[in-house]
Amino acid sequence: MSTPRNALGRRAFLANALVVTFASSRHALAQDQDKKLPQSLARTPELDAWIRVGADGTITVFTGKAELGQGIRTALTQVAAHELAVSPGQIDLVTADTARTPDEGVTAGSHSMQDSGTAILNAAANVRALLAEAASWQFAIAPSRIEMRDGAAHAPDGRQIGYGDLAASLSLEVEVKLDMPRRHGGKPVIGQNLPRLDIPAKVSGGEAYVQDMRLPGMLHARVVRGPSDGTRVKAADIAAVGKMPGVVKIVRDGAFMAVVADQEWRAVKALNRVQAGGWERPSPPIPAADLRETIHRLPAQDVPIFDYPGPAPPADARSIRVRYSRPHLMHGSIGPSCAMALWENDGMTVWTHSQGVYPLRKALAELLKLDLEKVRCIHVEGSGCYGHNGADDVAADAALAARAVPGSPVRLQWMREQEHGWEPLGSAMVVEMAAELDGNKVASWRHDVWSNTHSTRPRTAGGLLAGGEVDPPFVPPRPGPIPMPEGGGGRNGNPIYALPNAHGVFHFVEQMPVRVSALRGLGAQMNVFAIESFMDELAFATDNDPVAFRLAWLKDERAREVVQRAADRFDWRRRGAGGGGSGTGFAFARYKNLASYCAVAMEVRVDGDSGEIHVPRVVAAVDSGEAVNPDGIRNQIEGGIVQSLSWTTREAVAFDKTHRTSFDWSGYPILRFPSVPGRIDVEVIDRPKQPFLGAGEAAQGPASAALANAVAHALGMRLRDMPLSPERVKAALRPAPVATKQAAG
Repeated sequence: MSTPRNALGRRAFLANALVVTFASSRHALAQDQDKKLPQSLARTPELDAWIRVGADGTITVFTGKAELGQGIRTALTQVAAHELAVSPGQIDLVTADTARTPDEGVTAGSHSMQDSGTAILNAAANVRALLAEAASWQFAIAPSRIEMRDGAAHAPDGRQIGYGDLAASLSLEVEVKLDMPRRHGGKPVIGQNLPRLDIPAKVSGGEAYVQDMRLPGMLHARVVRGPSDGTRVKAADIAAVGKMPGVVKIVRDGAFMAVVADQEWRAVKALNRVQAGGWERPSPPIPAADLRETIHRLPAQDVPIFDYPGPAPPADARSIRVRYSRPHLMHGSIGPSCAMALWENDGMTVWTHSQGVYPLRKALAELLKLDLEKVRCIHVEGSGCYGHNGADDVAADAALAARAVPGSPVRLQWMREQEHGWEPLGSAMVVEMAAELDGNKVASWRHDVWSNTHSTRPRTAGGLLAGGEVDPPFVPPRPGPIPMPEGGGGRNGNPIYALPNAHGVFHFVEQMPVRVSALRGLGAQMNVFAIESFMDELAFATDNDPVAFRLAWLKDERAREVVQRAADRFDWRRRGAGGGGSGTGFAFARYKNLASYCAVAMEVRVDGDSGEIHVPRVVAAVDSGEAVNPDGIRNQIEGGIVQSLSWTTREAVAFDKTHRTSFDWSGYPILRFPSVPGRIDVEVIDRPKQPFLGAGEAAQGPASAALANAVAHALGMRLRDMPLSPERVKAALRPAPVATKQAAG
């Protein structure tokens, strides 16, 4: 068949030829594509769902993942730009929007690069190949002789055609082809420290967050609730509140109530007026001020984490049994949760910082009794997140308020005390560890962990606070354990070390004394804290160096390299004897045993008088596969270390029998700038062409355990219950009372 001579005929022929080529491969791949394609691509295999090239050469890339401050907008832009051979400035990246982007579920579990990064990498390689193929027809040369760069195809003789002209002659409505070669040669974009695209607005007072959004004709709303979950406000004079200046609407549906006003302060004053009558707790009382013992005692379902059989330990083996714990933790979002909603044309649009716009859309559609296509959720970054905070609930609150005032955008932001009082918490956890030692070798290992669920993210209306308040109320879904290998309470409960006769069980506690859900890392932080603290205790019991002891049980070569790199960079061999308030600690984990590897070495100074723990220096090494933006990975590890130190030394939610008592930063202290480590040094180990592993949650567990191990080295005693607060440190250092005999009378 000869190529048509006129331009229109040539383009039609080319488009048809390319579609036929890709269609034939589509049938060949149909049987095994779901098995081989990465998860996000298997769910959405069409190229134009991920990348579109405009006639003017503009390139739009779509991701179902959300920018949460982890730098994913920058990294995904780099991936697309690299494979398409254009500059990052030529990429317009659209994040999580139910009307525009693929459904990639929830942005969580350090999956953004693994899922969306891999999808975009493959899609971009496919698009580049299609554009090169189109250019080969135009140039009448083989695609291998064409150089794709700077948004154009270049022939050896100097001819060039822009991507826009090439795209006009073909269709991207084809499925992704497997095993498309990666781009090679040219100026690399992957592996470069591209400045974060989301930072300028944040440091210049720009519109960086959903809290900053302003729309024409916008109204302001506040939701009315008791101080925390399980409470409600008492009856108030609603008619009088409705007559207050600026109040536009009092929205009521069953027990749900919100006030809508023309100005924010007027909405706040109306809220205060409604709440002036006080509150009550119709729910059962909270059983304890610190619920970790309650969690440990409640009925539990035993879920195996791992079972590695081996020979029974010898009869004279030495047994070591210890227990570690953490309290309930908050997300501690700096900005209270906020959403914008607009009801028009019998449909709802919500701008939200939810980590899962598609699951949220489903829940909102059920709440509002709408068809799915009538609800649109658009992600806008929020100022504080990494877990299931109040973002989904406030979106539902805003939607119900907006439905009552059609045509007017409604901005609804929680108050600080509402954020602290109503956000789902990270569950308290208790871990019991046991080992038997045959000389200086581990002969058996046992890991038992107790906690509530680690995700109640809304997928139905019953998962939303408002869903339980409207009339009739929606039934909340029954909580359950998250299955391994990723797990929830059992996450990272399976040690990466090649230990014999090892067994682990997650004791899942269904009954929730207080509302809990996903917090950064789920159960990994507590499980790694326990495992890595226990490894140090076993090293001490067998008179081994902690790093050498870990290396002796590590078989994974990448794990060994990360441990060795961190130890060498820290100069571990010269760490000193410890004691007198000065110490060093080390810890390591591979997040979920299938994501990033991270090792942390830490130096501490403990003030015996104040109980304060100071951290002069931290060194970390991380291997997250191919490093798209090394500096972005460092940002994640640095931030994870700082947040982990805050959890480990300060944070604990307090309760009385009626409600939470941690309603502000004095009742729930977090790490402040003077307490941030003096120096954090992160080495990124790049693995070119290796799969992306994700680094967002890799540092939480190792940093917590490294701190505990350093404190033990500094004090000569082990603190096993978080937080390692000044009060707990001083109590540990306080001399035990001396028993005295009562004098004879």
